[in-house]
Amino acid sequence: MKDALQRKRLAFQAGFFVLFLLAPVFNLFRYDLNAGHAWILGLEWRLGLDDFLVGNIGAGEAAANVLLRLFLPLLGGAAVFLLVARRWGRLYCGWLCPHFSVVEAINGLMLRASGKPSLWEKEILPPWLPDGQPRRHDWRWWLLVVPAAVGFAFCWAVAFLTYLLPPAEIYGNLWQASLTRNQTIFITAGTIALSIEFLFARHLFCRYACAVGLFQSLVWMGNRDGMVVGFERKRGAACTQCLPERASACDMVCPMRLNPRNIKRHMFTCTQCGQCLSACAETQAETPDGALLHWVRDAQARSNEAGFRPGKEEIR
Repeated sequence: MKDALQRKRLAFQAGFFVLFLLAPVFNLFRYDLNAGHAWILGLEWRLGLDDFLVGNIGAGEAAANVLLRLFLPLLGGAAVFLLVARRWGRLYCGWLCPHFSVVEAINGLMLRASGKPSLWEKEILPPWLPDGQPRRHDWRWWLLVVPAAVGFAFCWAVAFLTYLLPPAEIYGNLWQASLTRNQTIFITAGTIALSIEFLFARHLFCRYACAVGLFQSLVWMGNRDGMVVGFERKRGAACTQCLPERASACDMVCPMRLNPRNIKRHMFTCTQCGQCLSACAETQAETPDGALLHWVRDAQARSNEAGFRPGKEEIR
């Protein structure tokens, strides 16, 4: 049973995933290769170069159009995006990104199938849920893992194509099984490539290959006051009683396979999903002082420069 924080995050993820799929349908955001212009919020968005090509305006006015209608909006949007990341970290990744939604969904299915959230996990995770109940896995869940990965990949490939060609045409051709040769190649290649990524890479792509995530992490790292998962080091002994055999619930639930109690520079790819906070709160529910993990920022974030592992000394 997810707590209030995770239910709220799931609602944001679901809403943004639907927006990702439907934005081209309602011309909220897409570029039409056939028409040669973009659509933004239902309006045609042109650079104003057509008049220049036919000689109605000069080079100076054409350059101003490109600056005002392309570069300034892009730079403004990027600035706002990075300012949010500087303050709150990879909030987009953990709360909105449709790729990360797929990462978590397939992680969960793979965990049920094998006891590991990823094929590259070295060992099966400890057999307990954060509430102390036994965690079970069954190979029959593999019958859902692969279809889910391929299904998400197909969905994404079709969605990407609707950002480039009229959605009505693409969905109509799909319904009538009359896709053009190029449309078929695009969707087939996209489905294969994304299926491989969803099955074998997922969080590895988020950690090492996603430019959107990288730039968020870089600006966040440059701000020592930015929001980070804080750990109450003075109560660190309570971590050894988190789960049997000194297993840590917060480690097990992290979809990026991080140790949430570590120093900030070791949390470079943290997506601020808060699953470690929820797991800690659940394991410490009977403890009068409550959870050991909390989001902190400003002065508290600056003082949170030490890590801890159960059964080991604090890292200084």
